[in-house]
Amino acid sequence: MFKKILLPTDGSQLSRKAVKKGVTFAKSMGAGVIGFFSPADFQNLLYSDYIPLSLMSQDEFDANATKAAERHLAFVAKTAKSAGVPYKGYFVASAAPWEAIVEAAKKSKCDLIFMASHGRTGLSALMLGSQTAKVLAHSKIPVLIYR
Repeated sequence: MFKKILLPTDGSQLSRKAVKKGVTFAKSMGAGVIGFFSPADFQNLLYSDYIPLSLMSQDEFDANATKAAERHLAFVAKTAKSAGVPYKGYFVASAAPWEAIVEAAKKSKCDLIFMASHGRTGLSALMLGSQTAKVLAHSKIPVLIYR
């Protein structure tokens, strides 16, 4: 039924649980997974949970975003590998992570998005709103929410 499943992650505890369940689900379907991470772009530095609020250059920001992406996607890769599930992963910085998730699913020709019910907390959650709700509202492919 599903052959390619997008597993967006933000590194939160619930997101990690969703990745584990998503990989298990993919294995049961004989599907591969695409790990995806979307850090806030440089303009949204104010709302970032994983990059310290300070004056930094675009290059410093990019290096920090790349490190965060590598860390979060390494978890997806390790989980998929240990389950014997085919894996690919990438990240794209975006002002609106929900848009990046929907675009990543489309670009990767995924037939399902499997994601956590929520992720970011604190000020960024208040300012950005629910990324999951926005993915649900705008995705043209099925979305399975892990709670």
